[in-house]
Amino acid sequence: MPAIAIANKTKRVLLGLIGSPIAHSATPAMQEAAARAAGFEAHYHLVEVAGASRFDLIAMLEGVRRLGFAGVNVTFPYKEAVVDLLDELSPEAAAMGAVNTVVVDGAQLVGHNTDASGFAAAYRGLNRPVGEGPVAIIGAGGVGKAIAFALASCGVTRLNLFDLDRAKCETLAGLLETRAEAMIADSVEQAVAGAAGIVNGTPLGMLPNRDMPVPAGLIREEQWIADAVYYPLWTPFLKAAQAAGATVMTGRELAIHQALDAFRLFTGLEPSQEAMAESFDRTMAARASIVRAA
Repeated sequence: MPAIAIANKTKRVLLGLIGSPIAHSATPAMQEAAARAAGFEAHYHLVEVAGASRFDLIAMLEGVRRLGFAGVNVTFPYKEAVVDLLDELSPEAAAMGAVNTVVVDGAQLVGHNTDASGFAAAYRGLNRPVGEGPVAIIGAGGVGKAIAFALASCGVTRLNLFDLDRAKCETLAGLLETRAEAMIADSVEQAVAGAAGIVNGTPLGMLPNRDMPVPAGLIREEQWIADAVYYPLWTPFLKAAQAAGATVMTGRELAIHQALDAFRLFTGLEPSQEAMAESFDRTMAARASIVRAA
């Protein structure tokens, strides 16, 4: 891959993240730490543009193509908007219609989705029994799509979908096709009723927001609860789940596993999970101290 050639020739790789807001992101530190552990330097740049139009995104991606980037990550709110602006998509990204990783392959921009593979790895770590019941996914945008596909790939056969924009749920249900049975809920209450697990795939709870995607009273002890948000690591949603005695998975595991998979795609090399995890934890500890000081 081109990134390997760059790393071997100059010992530097140029990477980035497109999205908004992204100042809190732990990804730059993780990717740069993994590169150092592999014996080269990565420079990871935040490209924060709020309200980017289609033409803005085209211009940014053209810059990625021409300015020597090995690739970029894409986050909220552009994971779906970039899909038809790329030259090629991995089968998984094409199936779900969402991209969070763009690799520069020669003159081509190739879209992948490591949110899906990353969440699948994180979910498998919970060791939940197969067929225990439906999983409720709150939010059917780019992250929600990836989570739904990840769960289906891990053997979850029933998904309860809820989004304030019902059309997003309808789109996701259609994309899942035979992968899983999708029930479109009319309310959060309906989505979580009888669910074995609940996943927040929305930005709710990301600082400075302190809202919850699911009222605390709907969380049960026997459920597992996960949040895609990792800033803060313990969102109000996860604190409520912990108080209810539920099994909790913070956004840490998703953040680390998606970054590991992205590094593999960017460089063709095997990253150090230890280096990424330590970097993530240091970054989040520093963020927490800033919040406490404020």
